[in-house]
Amino acid sequence: MKGRELLIGVTGGIAAYKTAALVSQLVQAGAGVTVLMTRSAQKLVGPKTYEALSGRPVYTRVFGRGSHPHIELAARAELLCVAPATANILAKASWGLADDLLSTVLLSFDGPVLMAPAMNALMWQKPAVQRNVAQLRADGITLIGPEEGYLSCGMTGPGRMAEPEAIFRAIEKGLGITD
Repeated sequence: MKGRELLIGVTGGIAAYKTAALVSQLVQAGAGVTVLMTRSAQKLVGPKTYEALSGRPVYTRVFGRGSHPHIELAARAELLCVAPATANILAKASWGLADDLLSTVLLSFDGPVLMAPAMNALMWQKPAVQRNVAQLRADGITLIGPEEGYLSCGMTGPGRMAEPEAIFRAIEKGLGITD
């Protein structure tokens, strides 16, 4: 992992707290990690948390640092992982919509993309979400999970974001570090 450049996209799912542990693990393994957050994600975990863990600025706006942040960020990374990946970002990525920094970077990025879905079990099982998931897989995006288990809404079922260790292993595999 040493010297590898990664983008981690964080969306507005309560599982965003788990992504902090993932970022910490990646940095401790020697990766350079840049975090992108949606507006909804910032309501759950503050950008300062990810800045402290990554040692880098966190990107939150299309018209932020640099003249073309979506292009610049996409060009310097080897892999993009979205965790948690809400139903919203799955739909945007499936349809090619770009109305915030993360969805714009997704369209600009030409390396491996991994997504770790996280949502309510009823949402996960909706035909529209499953159509989007099928399209993302057809487009070459790797989905990690979701797992079954207790969800923040009190339900038990599919929709729980994969654990940081599982996402870490999927990132290693996506970089060709392990099989």
